[in-house]
Amino acid sequence: HNGVFLKVNKPILQMLKLVQPYVTYGYPSLKTVRALVYKRGHGKVTKQRIPLTDNQIIADKLGEKGLHGMEDLIHEIYTVGPSFKQAANFLWPFKLSAPRGGFKCKRHGFCEMKGGDWGNREEEINELIARMN
Repeated sequence: HNGVFLKVNKPILQMLKLVQPYVTYGYPSLKTVRALVYKRGHGKVTKQRIPLTDNQIIADKLGEKGLHGMEDLIHEIYTVGPSFKQAANFLWPFKLSAPRGGFKCKRHGFCEMKGGDWGNREEEINELIARMN
């Protein structure tokens, strides 16, 4: 149960098509991004997983990109700004817990008639992340 932020472009969409039966994805809201970064945010500092407890950690690594604190990092991720690649690479993949209430059916896709879990959830990803966070 891991999560990462990706910029939606053609190569990424092609990769997501290949792994679609194994992952679920969507477009998170600002509230979801903020909750994830504040609660489960860790940064890559000298190839180590360091919890984001202080704005100085972010300023040391991303200060030259104009990101000096937690809110700058959240804004850059949510708006997919010019330094998104560096910001997303700085964040360690989020380790999420199993969703409260469990998954519906892992064998079927979210968009199928039987209603499963994998595939593109679009804005519905916020509800799943809230259960896993």
